[in-house]
Amino acid sequence: MTPAPSPSPAPSAHPRHGRPATGRRRPRWTTQAAALAAGLLTLFSPAAWSAEHVIRMLDVGTDGPMVFEPAWVQAEVGDTLRFVPTSSGHHVRSLAVPEGASPWLSPLDQPFEVRLERPGLYVYNCPPHLMMGMVGLVQVGPGAAAPNRERAIATLKATKGRIYTHGERIDALLQALK
Repeated sequence: MTPAPSPSPAPSAHPRHGRPATGRRRPRWTTQAAALAAGLLTLFSPAAWSAEHVIRMLDVGTDGPMVFEPAWVQAEVGDTLRFVPTSSGHHVRSLAVPEGASPWLSPLDQPFEVRLERPGLYVYNCPPHLMMGMVGLVQVGPGAAAPNRERAIATLKATKGRIYTHGERIDALLQALK
């Protein structure tokens, strides 16, 4: 007995892949153009160009005890702040943010992220260590044009009155404003 011949593809099957031909074929340039457009949208999206700024919460740093490093950050709209406690007992709270931005309060001893959605000045501290001068400042965009400049400066000056040691850190943050 001779084996039965294997069935040949249907006459309407595509010669390369054997699937039925649909009669409609998408031009190769259409697929390539769609892929190029998707790539360009990704490349020019704000998220593709945003930065992450890591701010460590330290018991001891280059500026002495109980510090944020760095204490001053220059950022752009769309950037992310990532606060990282390096030992227990730290968290971060905003004291002043631009209008339309949400204030924040992180959980104790947990890394915490803030996305900077508005230009302006963001003043923050570590609540348990405020009296030791554990404060920081983020400048989003040019400081001279910050919409909340006066309020942020007033907040920093008022905060200095609550600091028992390292009040000079407030002066350094005020001088960093550009």
